[in-house]
Amino acid sequence: MALVLAGCRLAAQAQGLSLSVVDSVAVMLGALAAHVGVNALNEHHDFQSGLDLRTQRTPFSGGSGALPAHPGLVPLAWRMGTGCLALAGLTGLWLLSKHGAAWPVLLPVGVAGLGLAAAYTPWFTRHPWLCLIAPGLGFGPLMGWGTVSVLVGVQAPTVAWLLPMLPFFLVNNLLLLNQFPDVDADRSVGRRTLPMQWGRRRCAHLIGLQSALAYALLASMVAARMLPVSAMAGLLTLPLAWQVWRGAVAHADAPEALLPTLGRNVVLTLLTPVLVALGVAWPLR
Repeated sequence: MALVLAGCRLAAQAQGLSLSVVDSVAVMLGALAAHVGVNALNEHHDFQSGLDLRTQRTPFSGGSGALPAHPGLVPLAWRMGTGCLALAGLTGLWLLSKHGAAWPVLLPVGVAGLGLAAAYTPWFTRHPWLCLIAPGLGFGPLMGWGTVSVLVGVQAPTVAWLLPMLPFFLVNNLLLLNQFPDVDADRSVGRRTLPMQWGRRRCAHLIGLQSALAYALLASMVAARMLPVSAMAGLLTLPLAWQVWRGAVAHADAPEALLPTLGRNVVLTLLTPVLVALGVAWPLR
């Protein structure tokens, strides 16, 4: 979200506009509600399906373990999930009422985002390629394009629409690698993820490809002068991306040995957009 807001600020400045603080807060509230909602529903579904009792939990995969430890919280998880998604939807409707011109983008991406959040665990995880791109779509284009349409408008410069593709690739990689330790447990409850279909080692190379696409996109936007040179700060994580790819290849079938790589991947996913956002928000003169 920091990256998207920085991109919106850049696009607004190019058009001589200023961002609304109220709308920015509302956008962040809706995004946070959607994030909490999909996580709560995922926890609920994983407990109800029995997956939580079969998975080998790690600090980065296998769920939080909250519901197996406290089964009495299962109804609360359901209420929290559905309530947060309802809050996200109401926030979107309020923004739509304020910015009617944004509806060609905001309405379809809002409906798609809520549908994705509600259906991710029970449906998307049964379709390997949809399961691969769904996380990145949610945290990248869907969240990003809705924000752009509200804060800048549907006529926003190209850079504002391209920037959300950076987290698209990174978040896809985060969830893909996190599926490596869970292959057997996921298969036992009917999930069909890409590591099952392709094998972990081939998916490790896909992680490398998606990382390369993310950095290529960043470099291309700077080369096209859509972003300031200081946005290249995102390239500081390249050595970390290399370590993640090499670690995924080397330890694809060894969950315990993969743990440091899982941790590096989390840092990579969070740090890269923040560095780019800082470079965009405070460009070098």
